[in-house]
Parts: sequence; C-alpha cells; structure tokens
Amino acid sequence: MNVAVVGYSGPIDQSPISEISTICIELGMALARQGHTVFCGGRDGVMELVSKGVKEVNGNVVGVLPVNETGNEYLSTRIKTPFDNITRSLVLIESSDVVVSVGGEIGTAIEILIAYARSKPTVLFTGTGGWTDRFSKILIEGKYLDMRKNTVVYKAQSVDQIVEIITEIGRQRR
Repeated sequence: MNVAVVGYSGPIDQSPISEISTICIELGMALARQGHTVFCGGRDGVMELVSKGVKEVNGNVVGVLPVNETGNEYLSTRIKTPFDNITRSLVLIESSDVVVSVGGEIGTAIEILIAYARSKPTVLFTGTGGWTDRFSKILIEGKYLDMRKNTVVYKAQSVDQIVEIITEIGRQRR
C-alpha cells in the first residue's frame, strides 16, 4: 500500500522533533520492511527522519514537494508540484491509501482533515504531540472526526501497533 506519513516539519535536532527522532526512523524502517511505499511531504522534520528509516532498509519513499523545494537527501522519488505546502498536501493524501500522523502543527492538522474528508483511514501515533495528540482526544465514539463517519481514525501508541493497523486495513481492502 501507499502509506503517507505526515507530521512536524523543522530542524531534526530541535524540539519537539529531536524527542521523537528514533521512533520516526523506526516507523520508516517498519513500513518499508512490510513492503509499503512511503509518501511524505519530502522536506525536513518527521518527513526527513521517516525517509531516512525507509532508505536504511532499501525501501521506497516518495516526496510530494511544494514549489521550489528540492526535498531531503533520502527520497527515492521526488514529485515536484507547483503548489504551496498546504495545497501540495492534497496530492500527498490523494496518492495514499492510508495516512499516519506523527505530532505536527497546523499543516499536519489540515492533512488529517483532508484524509478524513477523502475517506482515507488515518492512524494517529499518540504520544508524539501536536495535532496528532489533540485529535486523538476529541474523536467521536473514539474513532471519527465528525458524525458523517467517513472513515475510521485509529490510535496507536507504538510502531508495532501502527504496522498491525495498516496490515488489517490492507486485509479489509482485499
């Protein structure tokens, strides 16, 4: 499956990204080992760390880049768009079968909402901060963002749980 990973952007050696760097690399490695193609925004922060993990195990990571961005050094493929950070998120989410959210600020919140509106199953990696944790606290019936119940929003507390959820989503799609 195509798995989008969204989350914090920014320098990987600064808070809050530095505190979750190990789990981001582990997430990238685990997704690649399962044979998934990882999609991300292609820049720094969570995107760079997850891309690094994917590359460490020779996986495939696609960066969907905003205008005038070259992307991080770990990308296998770069999709250059003419769009800003927010608008390019439409391409990122539409290219994915499932979305994993790690921390994040307003751009990540928008990506989570786009995923929900487009009925893309989303996994919130709880304990990573930002909008990922905020959304995890307000889910209706513990799994929806609104009463339309477009798709399930899952919560996971570890990389292993994320892999299990994505595997189950893949089984359901067959």
